[in-house]
Amino acid sequence: MLESDVPARASLSGAAEDITARLERMPFLPFHLRIAGMLGTGTFFDAFDSLSIAAALTMIVATFHIDYAIGATLISAAYVGQFVGAVGFGFVSERIGRKWAYVIAVGIFGACSIGAALATSITGIEVARAIQGLGLGAEVPIAGALFNELVRSNLRGRVIIFYESLFVWGLILAPVAGLVCFDTLGPALGWRALFALGGIPLIAAAIAAFRLPESPRWLASHGRVPEADRIVTAMEDEARKLGKPLPVPVARPPVAIARTRFLELFTGLYQRRTIVAWSQWFCAYFVNTGFAVWTPTLFMKFGGLPIHYALLLTIGINVCGLVTVWLTAENVDRVGRVPWFAYSFLLGTVGAAGGAIAIGVFHAHGWLPLLVFGLIMNAGSAINAIGVYLYTPELYPTRMRGLGTATASSMNRVASTIAPLAVGYLMAMNFGMASVFGMFALVSFIGYLFMQFVGVETKGRILEEVSP
Repeated sequence: MLESDVPARASLSGAAEDITARLERMPFLPFHLRIAGMLGTGTFFDAFDSLSIAAALTMIVATFHIDYAIGATLISAAYVGQFVGAVGFGFVSERIGRKWAYVIAVGIFGACSIGAALATSITGIEVARAIQGLGLGAEVPIAGALFNELVRSNLRGRVIIFYESLFVWGLILAPVAGLVCFDTLGPALGWRALFALGGIPLIAAAIAAFRLPESPRWLASHGRVPEADRIVTAMEDEARKLGKPLPVPVARPPVAIARTRFLELFTGLYQRRTIVAWSQWFCAYFVNTGFAVWTPTLFMKFGGLPIHYALLLTIGINVCGLVTVWLTAENVDRVGRVPWFAYSFLLGTVGAAGGAIAIGVFHAHGWLPLLVFGLIMNAGSAINAIGVYLYTPELYPTRMRGLGTATASSMNRVASTIAPLAVGYLMAMNFGMASVFGMFALVSFIGYLFMQFVGVETKGRILEEVSP
């Protein structure tokens, strides 16, 4: 049944659940593409920053004459700030809204990236990256929560995963930008130019401050229904202008208008969900970040390759990761969240264990085993590293979705702090690449166990039905 010429919203403008009903009948619109463009800039540069330090690390080591143990500390500096930013901005997003939490976070990490480019010492870079981490830790989970709240349930998996693939593009283009900067400016200036590119999000923050709408679901859950109504009305008007059908709104579950309580994450219905969300974030990013930030260096140290070839192979691994993300977008709504993510962890386990056995038992050496088993392992971790931005927001209600997502993402920051240090330690102590792969295999398998036996299925369900 389609909407008549007389807008049905006349009878659906007085309650938060009516906003949900109207959003759930909304087709995918240019409105969603504009939102994806504004939010996606932050998501892209979050990943770009993660690998820009990996691409620049060898040059920074040479510039400041430091060893790899100090280099590992430099990598982890941003993740300490990200942990604080994730938790802190989670509360901010519930108090002042998704929009302004996003704008502030993006502004912080854009400004501090420029600060790192201008630093004259390792300490200066570490301080800039630690402060930058406050924004990086908040931006992607808040953006994910906002975009989840704008997309109807039967499109959510495909749309959100395709949107989050911008993160993988950031991983791909960071080494490309590194190659260009190093070739054109030389090592000494190249890494500074690479960090300076990370200042582009300042422009995105300025645009978002004027053009990004607030989440109608968040507004409605805070009793600001008229403001939510104006945003949804604009979406409906755009749909009509484009000739897209708008079915009559269907009654949806009541939306709770309640105060956010942090401890609710760990009690009752949400205790199990927090466990699976935190484990997915930690295990996915322990493997993903631990391998990604050291990949160029691993190809150089263990594979014997010069930096250009090491960066090219890093690009190739991330392109393959992008393909797995696209496969996820096409299948996660059909297969389901739990089986898709669980078996992706298992795939990562097989790849990492294969690498450990090939190198440690059969004494394979050179760059080829790093590439082959790294590709398999990375495919499993990449799917989960992107999937968390779809799955975690689905596990919590609107009144605590920003807090739940941002707090869970803090496990990304914990993992991303520990993993590079662990890899650096294993390298410094000459334990070999087999030990690195073995560590990743164990963490991937733990992720599989939690997802398989604790995970909650959410595919095709309206957010308000999944989380009352």
